[in-house]
Amino acid sequence: MNPRLLVAALCLCLAPVMRAEDVAAPLSTPLWPEGATGALGMEDHDIPTLTFYAPAADKASGAAMVIFPGGGYGGLAKHEGEGYARWLTEQGVASFVVKYRLGSKGYRHPAMLNDAARAVRLVRANAVEWRVDPSRIGVMGSSAGGHLASTILTHFDAGDPDAADPVERLSSRPDLGVLCYAVITMGDFTHRGSRNNLLGADPAPELIEGLSNEKQVTDHTPPCFIWHTWEDNGVKMENSMLFAAALRTHHVPFELHIYEKGGHGIGLGIRDGSAPHRWAADLSAWLRERGFIGAPADK
Repeated sequence: MNPRLLVAALCLCLAPVMRAEDVAAPLSTPLWPEGATGALGMEDHDIPTLTFYAPAADKASGAAMVIFPGGGYGGLAKHEGEGYARWLTEQGVASFVVKYRLGSKGYRHPAMLNDAARAVRLVRANAVEWRVDPSRIGVMGSSAGGHLASTILTHFDAGDPDAADPVERLSSRPDLGVLCYAVITMGDFTHRGSRNNLLGADPAPELIEGLSNEKQVTDHTPPCFIWHTWEDNGVKMENSMLFAAALRTHHVPFELHIYEKGGHGIGLGIRDGSAPHRWAADLSAWLRERGFIGAPADK
């Protein structure tokens, strides 16, 4: 069967979680209604969620972005989650902020990757209900959230056609990625706190290799927008440069920006009513070129 027809058929079979018309105020849904795979308990931090921010109907492009906030795999930065989501919805992009499980709460890889993959699948599965195009679903992440985004960009799968859960039958491959001052490598230029929270204090060499995502790029990795700042002393800009070089080697389209000013963790860079940092305008232009911004009739 044509993959798009399969997605549409599955969407019609799924019980709706949230409806686009119901989300003028953002609403959250658990990634797994019956409990997350590998959950250590039933506290709030054990329940990964997806929060939907819908664009105005007259702006909606049909594209979607799944957002992973940063926080060193120990917390979740609101300005890199809700902040991005509200900015993207102004551009017409439906946005989904993921509350993924954290090392500070006892979780280690692959719990975070499982949450990321499930989030992409869940948006794809509910594409009809949430009025998004299942072939225009991107991922976006900052700092450690950027590492998680780069992980799903390089460790996606086609889904399990025999799964009892129809969500799990769908692909977890994003259609593009946005990496904001991202942790990429677990090697020499890694952010130690993020690595410790993700893999533990003494990870096996194969984990370091497997989660150094510059080494996991293939010809099938989706196109990416990558940015960093020269001033960033928290996560070195070499992380972004390594990932871009790997994309280049595998002939994957990308756009790379190294800005001089900004430091680490700036998000949109809005302070005291100032305009966003210029990366936002550059990203907006790139998303328009890739068909994520602009009404479907404009394409």
